[in-house]
Amino acid sequence: MQTVRQIAQEIVAREGGFVDDPDDPGGATKYGVTIHTMRRLGLDLDGNGEFDTRDVRALSRARAEQVFVVHYFQRPRVDRLPEALHATVFDMYVNAGAQAVKILQRLLREMGYRVAVDGVIGPQTARAARQAAQPDAQALRDAYGVARRNYYFRLADRRPASRKYARTRAGGKGGWIKRAEEFLTKQYHLDEAAFQQRVAIWG
Repeated sequence: MQTVRQIAQEIVAREGGFVDDPDDPGGATKYGVTIHTMRRLGLDLDGNGEFDTRDVRALSRARAEQVFVVHYFQRPRVDRLPEALHATVFDMYVNAGAQAVKILQRLLREMGYRVAVDGVIGPQTARAARQAAQPDAQALRDAYGVARRNYYFRLADRRPASRKYARTRAGGKGGWIKRAEEFLTKQYHLDEAAFQQRVAIWG
């Protein structure tokens, strides 16, 4: 099983370098760390008392990994979840914050567990997740991956500007969908026909 640091390294590698996409609500981003996150954490890397794109550009790969480990794994208490969920929930927390936990909580409620959908991994959510992982933790991870993929689709349904993250210009699977399916057993990946059927409503 991967270590938390190894998962963080993969996230940083996947996120890539500096990007400032006007359609991305996160704003300027480097290695997946947004300018809003840097402002919230007080990461004034150039020491000028301001938080701007220069700070984002100055972010090192090692600092980004540390931000993820501390603020997206340890503090949200992802380690309280079954180990099979660590990588996918961690990765989704980097991408969507507390929505990563809400997706899990909604899934657990659908499975019959009484948990609050509050985006916090407390004793109730941790206990329900551990119970749901018995006896097949892989099945829970796959169920979460499908729910995560559906979250991306629904987001793109509501926000046309975000559709480029779910579908490429050429019409294939976009980064969001590929990212979700990296944590899914192959049999649950959408084939080309199923993907095209799902996104056909976007025109």
